[in-house]
Amino acid sequence: MAAAAAAAAAAGVGSAPSLSGAGAAAAAAAGGGGGGGGAAASGGWRLPGRVLEFVFSYLELRELRSCALVCKMWYRVLHGDENSEVWRSLAARSLAEEALRTDILCNVPTYKGKVRAFQHAFSTNDCSRNVYIKKNGFTLHRNPIAQSTDGARTKIGFSEGRHAWEVWWEGPLGTVAVIGIATKRAPMQCQGYVALLGSDDQSWGWNLVDNNLLHNGEVNGSFPQCNNAPKYQIGERIRVILDMEDKTLAFERGYEFLGVAFRGLPKTCLYPAVSAVYGNTEVTLVYLGKPLDG
Repeated sequence: MAAAAAAAAAAGVGSAPSLSGAGAAAAAAAGGGGGGGGAAASGGWRLPGRVLEFVFSYLELRELRSCALVCKMWYRVLHGDENSEVWRSLAARSLAEEALRTDILCNVPTYKGKVRAFQHAFSTNDCSRNVYIKKNGFTLHRNPIAQSTDGARTKIGFSEGRHAWEVWWEGPLGTVAVIGIATKRAPMQCQGYVALLGSDDQSWGWNLVDNNLLHNGEVNGSFPQCNNAPKYQIGERIRVILDMEDKTLAFERGYEFLGVAFRGLPKTCLYPAVSAVYGNTEVTLVYLGKPLDG
């Protein structure tokens, strides 16, 4: 943050009280004086875009969100290039080295997308006590606990828009391995080996072991709806597509659209979730953003 402060001093302007900490220094450096960046917005003295990038590259996500609201120029600098130094630096600070150097995020092409994926990863505070999230930030590890089914939700849920994420198992499925969505009220742990996700009216799941769809404690048919549907193979990435406009949940495998699994989803906040039973199995979930049609 010393560099941002130095840039602010060099600019010779006051701080922006509408931003806090490093964000205020960036506002000062860019010529956005008191009142939330009025000088920048009105076309007064401002730094070149490359210098703004340099200053912004020292800020954290919350401060960048504030800066993007200051004026159109700042917004363009922050969102015009998703691989800019701003997002590269933030990704390097926020994400584990393993997540950046392995193929975990291979289908997330930009640094801004990688930061966003981390923000939507499994929550360490919203999972069964029998699982933990690995240091890479995206993979759930289930401890070898007998007679327990254990799940996890992501940090952020969705009540509107269209969203896609990938899920894959890096170990045996066991007798039950379910991917899908859940509300905040759905339990993330129970006794026995059961299909936890889909066991009540607060969750919807696809059991990869027997290709059954589950909701409200009932089997809602097989999926995909074809004869002799292939079973899930370890390491195979399943893409989950949640459409809160049409209230549907669909799945893809290997870029093949398998169809809509659930319709008539409630207009509430729904979270990507999984549940597992096999000891030491690992499940990775990566948020991709808005799905690509076609």
